[in-house]
Amino acid sequence: MFDPYAQSGTPKKIEIVPAVLPKNFKDLASHAEQIAGKVKRVQVDIVDGSYARGATWPYHDHVSFDKIVSEEHGLPHWDDLNYEFDLMIADPAERVLDYVHAGASHIIVHARSGGSVEAMQKLVDLREEGGAFSVKVGIALMCDAQPEELEPFEAQYDYVQVMGIARIGRQGEPFDVRALHLLERLHTRYPDLALQVDGGVNAKTIPQLAKMGVQYLIAGSAVFGQDDPGLAVKELEALANQK
Repeated sequence: MFDPYAQSGTPKKIEIVPAVLPKNFKDLASHAEQIAGKVKRVQVDIVDGSYARGATWPYHDHVSFDKIVSEEHGLPHWDDLNYEFDLMIADPAERVLDYVHAGASHIIVHARSGGSVEAMQKLVDLREEGGAFSVKVGIALMCDAQPEELEPFEAQYDYVQVMGIARIGRQGEPFDVRALHLLERLHTRYPDLALQVDGGVNAKTIPQLAKMGVQYLIAGSAVFGQDDPGLAVKELEALANQK
């Protein structure tokens, strides 16, 4: 079973994880090329156009994704990058194992999506049956959520992602301060729980977020909107880890 609270009490360096909102497979490959070998992990936002507006890859390009799932070819720069799939989709229980087979190192299920409990249970079952299951699993909470929304997923997740924006599935949205209140409540209730924030992460908001007990910050436009995404990650991490 997952044990989300079995974390070290030692403070860890805050890491910046670049986020991609891919239009198609070519777009995903282009973004991966810019950061391969420069970061450990990339988050790929998967939007179906139903749970959140604006469908992304693979909903515009099932063929390329099916080839990855069937191992006909791999994810771009799969040997240099760990892939985290943020599933902003209405049917995670139906599709979640496809992303495992596609080579995910991390998978995020949104608590308010239909079938989220069933999706998480499938991942629990896979871990218990497979033994060598190495995919980290996160549960995402909207910025207006309460910690109680985690209760149906007890002992099923490794970390929690707090959405820093109200309208998910798009980049460049303004940060929503309600996320700070949720982070404070989560950190107070579960001081050893690994937390990450996705949405509204930039040079302006990072100093405040760094004080909230987060371990990872997911940044899209603040990284890929710069001339050198790899350098942007380093600069944002330096800002996040200032004493």
